[in-house]
Amino acid sequence: KFSQQLCDSMEQLLLTCADENLFSVDESDPLGLSHFCIGSSQLGQLRVTSFRYCKLSPYSTQMNTGLFKRMRWNVERLREETDGDTDLYFLCYEDVIEEEGIVESKGNAAGQWSIGRWGQVLPDPDAETTFYWILCGVSLGQYVKLVDLGRDEPSSSSATDYMHQLLLSQTQHQ
Repeated sequence: KFSQQLCDSMEQLLLTCADENLFSVDESDPLGLSHFCIGSSQLGQLRVTSFRYCKLSPYSTQMNTGLFKRMRWNVERLREETDGDTDLYFLCYEDVIEEEGIVESKGNAAGQWSIGRWGQVLPDPDAETTFYWILCGVSLGQYVKLVDLGRDEPSSSSATDYMHQLLLSQTQHQ
């Protein structure tokens, strides 16, 4: 509970500073502060580092997908012989399109919260040559939804608990 209060206070402090134009919380601003680290934990051979976005940020900067990220988890698979691989997971809010074709605004009860994983699309993650990586200025990925969390935004603490449960269930099925 204390860590949740600390996270909420940090978020409010950063938003207040951004309101006073001390810095930007826009992710596209290279000098901005769009997110902050809220902790790290280890689950067996997994190191999980949690980040909280100061405000909902578009999932993709290349196109409007109606998907907005709120948290990110860097999940590093630890191995003795290598540094390991890191996968990115996100807590996202998704606008829902009503029958009339009207998109509900962010934060409206018609939207859905979910946890998903970054799925690399371009350059091809299975390509054996680095040539494609050099030519690709910005890598592209898709959101692979893993679990729906409903209409209410979970706290950073409960979202991280959901994430830990998801990771533990994945490692049990391997």
